Amino acid sequence: MSEERSLSDLSDDEWRDRLSEEEYNILRERGTEPKFSGDLLENTEDGTYACAGCGAPLFASDTKFDSKSGWPSFYDAIEDAVVFETDTRHGMTRTEVSCARCDGHLGHVFEDGPDPTGERYCINSVALAFDPED
Repeated sequence: MSEERSLSDLSDDEWRDRLSEEEYNILRERGTEPKFSGDLLENTEDGTYACAGCGAPLFASDTKFDSKSGWPSFYDAIEDAVVFETDTRHGMTRTEVSCARCDGHLGHVFEDGPDPTGERYCINSVALAFDPED
């Protein structure tokens, strides 16, 4: 069985065993970490940001920028790494971003980012693992 298939079959209890409480809250329950609290917010190293739930590569470090929003921000995702869904929670309509491999909630994407895409992927630091370049 492939890793992708096995991840889609994990029960809530298996996800709880695999993730920390904070990771579970964000990735599986669509939570949000407090502004300016994430470990990767200030990271400027070269490398790849991956899903903390399954390890799938999501964002290249050269697409990260300081949006001053309080969460790591990227202007583009790795091709086919994320999926989108309309999120109408909290009295607003936003576009939710999830990992394409494990469906873990990452954050939201907005249309107020820099060139070349004009997008701002506002991503929870807890939802990410950083893999530095060698």
